[in-house]
Amino acid sequence: MEYKLKIDAYTPDTIPMARLAEYMLDLAVLLGEKEHVHFARLETGSTMLVQRIDKESVPKVRARIGTLNVAKGEGAEDALRAFKALDRRLAEDNAVGRLYREDGAEIIFFPGCEKVGPLTFGAFSQAGSLDGMLIKIGGKDDTVPVHLQEGGVTHICNATRDLACRLAPYLFTATLRVRGTGRWERDAEGVWILRRFNIADFEVLDDMPLPAVVARLRGLPGNGWKAMDDPYAELQRLRHGPDEAH
Repeated sequence: MEYKLKIDAYTPDTIPMARLAEYMLDLAVLLGEKEHVHFARLETGSTMLVQRIDKESVPKVRARIGTLNVAKGEGAEDALRAFKALDRRLAEDNAVGRLYREDGAEIIFFPGCEKVGPLTFGAFSQAGSLDGMLIKIGGKDDTVPVHLQEGGVTHICNATRDLACRLAPYLFTATLRVRGTGRWERDAEGVWILRRFNIADFEVLDDMPLPAVVARLRGLPGNGWKAMDDPYAELQRLRHGPDEAH
């Protein structure tokens, strides 16, 4: 079984070797089964990369390609990334691409240079808040860099020296909520990126587990929580509204 990637940009005589290698690497990731997918040849005309699939891996490659739906974000994550990488290279080369089966059927179209870009916005500022663990603070300038870690994301913020002194005791010890003004941009993929965040104030978040919070509420006189059959559901209702309480 063979798969053919057609690139409407070069010919086999004009495509640079380094560029060809980049396309081949992305195509290998897209197809998967790297030990059983082999480069066969370049066909004449527009650049046509022909890949030969070992017989035992044909069903797996076919299933991998068949479940790929870029518009809905469905399919193997590495295959989705490979599609985007191939499409980006084609756009850079002012080309489009097509992946064909051995029988000539087109199974994937890469819009490349024909892709309509997302609506873009210039950078703008907006008030908001960020949560995270304070992992770094310090600097020589009047504006002090402050790093907050939220899961796998690190927010790079700024604070005045006075505010930095108030933040410093919480280094690695507490989860904070900082409030201020952020500067946002949207990239070519439509993803919003926080460029900077100027902290105006902060608060220390209570890390007490939910059962302990409920126990504390029930211990307050005349609060009504003690009489509730399911205080956890009530907390969910207060937080998310009645439609998401369960």
